[in-house]
Amino acid sequence: MPGKVPPVLDKFLGSVVKEIVNPIILLLAAGAFVVFIWGVFQFIREAGDEGKRAEGKQAILWGLIGLVVIFGAYGIINVALDTFSIDRIQKISK
Repeated sequence: MPGKVPPVLDKFLGSVVKEIVNPIILLLAAGAFVVFIWGVFQFIREAGDEGKRAEGKQAILWGLIGLVVIFGAYGIINVALDTFSIDRIQKISK
């Protein structure tokens, strides 16, 4: 039985992933996307002010970094779940 997860633990971890991890990843990705879009909006709207453009560039950069980190974590979580033979993160749907 080495490498096999007990059914109770498998069900519990599956519930944790579905009910807690998925919504957190979704909220963080939405937040990073909003930061990115705000940076683009600020960059375009304040084209004449170099200081505001720099703030917009910074927001764009941090938004992209956030998205990369969030989707990287999503991938790492799926690899770990596959390693321990636990169901992967499911699509968020009811």
